[in-house]
Amino acid sequence: MHVVINTDHNRLEIREGKKQLWLEPWGEDAFRVRMCIGAEMDANDWALSEKMPFVKLDVTEETVDTTDPWYATAEWEKYHQTGTVYTVKNGKITAKIGTEGWISYYKQNGDLLTAEYWRNRNRINRYAVPLRIEARELKPYPGSTDFELYARFEAFEDEKIFGMGQYQDGHLDKKGASLELAHRNSQASVPFFVSSRGYGFFWNNPAIGTATFATNKTEWYAKCTKKLDYYITAGDTPMEIEEHYSLATGRSPMMPEFGLGYWQCKLRYRNQQEILDVAREHKKRGLPMDAIVVDFFHWTMQGEFKFEPRDWPDPEGMVKELKDMGIETVVSVWPTIDERSENFGEMAEKGYLVDADRGCSYHMSWMGNTVFYDATNPGAQEFVWEKCKENYYKKGIRIFWLDEAEPEYGPYDFDNYRYFAGPALSCSNIYPAGYAKGFYDGLKKEGETEILSLVRCAWAGSQKYGVLTWSGDIYSSFRSMREQLKAGLGMSVAGIPWWTSDIGGFLGGNIQDPHFQELLLRWFAWGAFCPVFRMHGERSPWYEREQEFIDNVRQLTSGQDNEVWSFGEENYKILSKYLFLRERLRPYVRECMERAHTKGEPVMRPLYFDFPEDKNTLTIEDAYMFGPDLLVAPVMEEGVTVRSVYLPAGTIWKECSTGKVFDGGQTVTANAPLDVIPVFARDEKEFEIYK
Repeated sequence: MHVVINTDHNRLEIREGKKQLWLEPWGEDAFRVRMCIGAEMDANDWALSEKMPFVKLDVTEETVDTTDPWYATAEWEKYHQTGTVYTVKNGKITAKIGTEGWISYYKQNGDLLTAEYWRNRNRINRYAVPLRIEARELKPYPGSTDFELYARFEAFEDEKIFGMGQYQDGHLDKKGASLELAHRNSQASVPFFVSSRGYGFFWNNPAIGTATFATNKTEWYAKCTKKLDYYITAGDTPMEIEEHYSLATGRSPMMPEFGLGYWQCKLRYRNQQEILDVAREHKKRGLPMDAIVVDFFHWTMQGEFKFEPRDWPDPEGMVKELKDMGIETVVSVWPTIDERSENFGEMAEKGYLVDADRGCSYHMSWMGNTVFYDATNPGAQEFVWEKCKENYYKKGIRIFWLDEAEPEYGPYDFDNYRYFAGPALSCSNIYPAGYAKGFYDGLKKEGETEILSLVRCAWAGSQKYGVLTWSGDIYSSFRSMREQLKAGLGMSVAGIPWWTSDIGGFLGGNIQDPHFQELLLRWFAWGAFCPVFRMHGERSPWYEREQEFIDNVRQLTSGQDNEVWSFGEENYKILSKYLFLRERLRPYVRECMERAHTKGEPVMRPLYFDFPEDKNTLTIEDAYMFGPDLLVAPVMEEGVTVRSVYLPAGTIWKECSTGKVFDGGQTVTANAPLDVIPVFARDEKEFEIYK
């Protein structure tokens, strides 16, 4: 091993044969670590593209002699020979590099945060075993410049893992989980976590792979890549760690005002008249609404990005009328390009479509044979935006629903797809960020300052493009509702503060079924305390309509009604109650969004983030903080009218529905009739939630 202190580039370099590793300060209290095999480090910064405050490299060297008895008992710095140990400090985090290049990370007070996992026989400590397992492995594919990558770290029994994006596994704490690093419908891999040991870790690699938080080791794996690249930061609190990470990957813009209220959506408003009738009825009833969605298959054909004129004869007039009512129009865009569409030939010739390395190049065959456009290609991003600009933006539309953003391959054979940025195995996870970036850049170029896109997936850094993610086509059940709470918290911790789910679930949900109606009421109440409050759903069974065709293009039918008055009069009273509750919360939600914008705070977050001194909060997975002052405990089981809620220690809590006051540090029984979601205000703060 040869160590170089590279003052020109402000980094420590470890060289061994053709391997080179860089460890450098990356803003305050953080390091970025990269390793490659070859003459040059791969230049992709991926999500770590933000300009960071300069922190001068602070390295000390110490020559050690392992015959000293101290080294026979020290827990982590044990070496088999005399050599030089390097200590690199950056504020609240310290890296120590042993005589053979092993790295461990420490807090300011000297406590270990985490350490690389080595199992080589030449170590003299308890890990002196002949397994020959290294912490960092780049295994080359013969005859290529691509590698399989493994990065391994020690496991700790007391560690809790929060974040990693959106997974439908029903667990907030990811310790013990094996997570696929890949996007699927309802799954978004955003590989950043906050550890209860006081550090945050970001795997800056968009390759398909896995992350395993096992009891014997933590292991990151990338199937095809050029380098190892990760970011690690330390802080006194989880919020401080989030602040560091969000600075490194980018922060959300300020949420536009229309994002603070209620969004109306269904599968699907089939024409202009339907959408206007619903909006007019909302306003006639005096109900608040900030946005309404024109969903998929309003277009002439997939990949043509324009209204079908028979059903949408006057989009400009529709948008203007809605705007006059105080309602923004949101339009669905899909990245699927039908082989029959007017844009297919040009996009194929210019390399704007995702390629297949073998076999048929079609990616989806639903409602037409389609191929996804290549959102990693800047030219393709601009092409799609220009079409949407001409056919939507110029008609007054400013908000886009970017669906199918994983993208939703059928099947997910990642080894068969190839992007402008490289083989899908090496870069597929950046797709949703590129998809959003194309629209963000286009809107910004037109002078727009309040940019928001509803996107069905995200990767690290997506948030800086005004991305509002939702949790995909999830099922209508209480189990699914419980899973979405964990998914939303995981996404928020991973740096994506604008999040929502389909209220009531997307698949299924018969509006005449009392069991579904109860689910909808509970979900709607919870939705009022989510970052964005949005109704959506398929609502089975679909209407029985004959198949319709326009110019030989099949038209999609619709689901049942999905407005707040569609579920019976008694339910309407409860649903409308929460519409007005959200309006009263609007100033508070605005403050939460400001904190997300300026400091990177998650809008919804685990209790532990606000109360790290109370270790009981580490295991609470059925309640959360909505901003700094409201503890929300949704009812997520059928037939329940009371529920237990743990109130964190160190403050006093007021139950908003009853006015009762409780000391923190105890579990209480909360009032939860069908029209009440348990909410507690911190320090007895006054909120006009229930009137």
